[in-house]
Amino acid sequence: MILYCCADLIFATRIRSTAEAMGIAARPVRSVDRLHALGAEEPVGALIVDLDAGEIAIDLIAAATRLRPPLHTLAFGPHVNLAAFESARRAGATQVMPRGRFADQLPDLLRTLGRTSP
Repeated sequence: MILYCCADLIFATRIRSTAEAMGIAARPVRSVDRLHALGAEEPVGALIVDLDAGEIAIDLIAAATRLRPPLHTLAFGPHVNLAAFESARRAGATQVMPRGRFADQLPDLLRTLGRTSP
């Protein structure tokens, strides 16, 4: 299963619907507690985080890296928000990329992340 936190409802729907069309389970997560709860329900292999979600995005990345095994984390955001990219890297994000690249590569990224899921 892939978890995702997205600030934009339309973009969150795009992630979920693309994953579903590919046969990949994807669930929203908006708190560290929910991250842990979903992980207790079924195996989670990856976390996608929209850096526009603010501090919760960084909290989720940090929590995902502390899990055993740590989750693959992909953070995305506006290409001009270099400070958010750096915060995501410091928190332990596996991948950080601009929103446009993420959107363009969404099916391929989901396919790859789906393979990391147990």
